[in-house]
Amino acid sequence: MIPAVRALARAAMAARPVPLADVQARAELLARFDNTYLVPVEVFAAFAAELTDRRRPGGPFAVLCINGRRWFRYHSVYYDTPDLRSFHDDRQRRRLRYKIRERLYADTGERQFEIKLKGSRGETVKHRQPLLPGDAALGAAPRGFLASVLDRSYGIAAPTELGRSIETDYTRATFVANGRRITCDAALLCRDLETGHTVRADGGLILVETKTTGHLTEADRLLHGYGIHAAEFTKYCGGLSALRPDLTAHDWQRAVRTAFPTAA
Repeated sequence: MIPAVRALARAAMAARPVPLADVQARAELLARFDNTYLVPVEVFAAFAAELTDRRRPGGPFAVLCINGRRWFRYHSVYYDTPDLRSFHDDRQRRRLRYKIRERLYADTGERQFEIKLKGSRGETVKHRQPLLPGDAALGAAPRGFLASVLDRSYGIAAPTELGRSIETDYTRATFVANGRRITCDAALLCRDLETGHTVRADGGLILVETKTTGHLTEADRLLHGYGIHAAEFTKYCGGLSALRPDLTAHDWQRAVRTAFPTAA
């Protein structure tokens, strides 16, 4: 077990478990503000211990637990146009930008077709639709859903040419308190579906994302106190930048080098 997965497992086992229904009731957060951090395992261990401490004022963060499991394997496939419109719109911080992906929850078999947009205040807004076994991720129903979301949210047409860009695999534990959710990902692997090349994230780093309806949270302030600040990093854009160094991603280079040192 690599250090990041071991640290994730220890933190999850130390927390009080809650079922998925409680997480959805307390902090589903389909519209939220996100901050992303690349956290060394030593810092993560101390950070998680503070959040899950049962003596914590206001109560400890709990951990998502499904069928006795407290950490889960995620597999995502990202879709983009031939000219990588989603990637470059994000790189240029265009106001109307979005990502399209299929997500598989490997431990339960659940599949979702998801569209992540940027809202008018810079918040992330996620729309999703379940995929049944045998459904094509870019079949008629998901394409209709995509067209409806983009027309309703941005007043733009959906791209007609879409293909598989990269896929990602990682292990996640989710910690939750009222109105706040923290996802913690380890062992990130990105694969270029055009070339077959892969990059692995540093095994001593955990990707922590704070999600809330506000801005800075207690978790953000704790990480700042450890000298960890938010990174310009997403799995899709960071992974694609590491896999294809010819792509222009100046604002992300530091985070990409930190997350994928072997690619650098």
